[in-house]
Amino acid sequence: MGLFSFMKNSGEKSTGMSDDAKAKLMTDLINKYDLGVEGLRIEVKEDKAAVWGVVEQLKVKEKIVLTVGNVKGIAEVEDFMSVKETAEPEIESRFYTVKSGDSLSKISKEMYGDAMKYNAIFDANKPMLKDVNLIYPGQVLRIPEL
Repeated sequence: MGLFSFMKNSGEKSTGMSDDAKAKLMTDLINKYDLGVEGLRIEVKEDKAAVWGVVEQLKVKEKIVLTVGNVKGIAEVEDFMSVKETAEPEIESRFYTVKSGDSLSKISKEMYGDAMKYNAIFDANKPMLKDVNLIYPGQVLRIPEL
């Protein structure tokens, strides 16, 4: 994957935290979401985060990058994770940054040409999303291929 950009001023609150505390917050979120990563290591330096680990599927790797990048104060995530060789081949998802006035159905219409496919976006972003109506400007979402 590589280097990903995020909106620094949106996401999970981390205001006033040290870099080590931000890394711990990110690690705790990934563990809370039970994303299944071996050897997880996160380093934060100011507004940049780097993440290492091994996952079973590409979609898990993408969710981890989004979890790390959707923390307030993070502008870039450098991805050093790897997917196990035994994993089924997958197509990389597109990423979408939520704008003011967006909804999952509006994003679905723009990305897929069909507003009713919003559940594909919701499902692709679980467990980070818990409600189809709770997205915020600046949040970055996975948009899987259908």
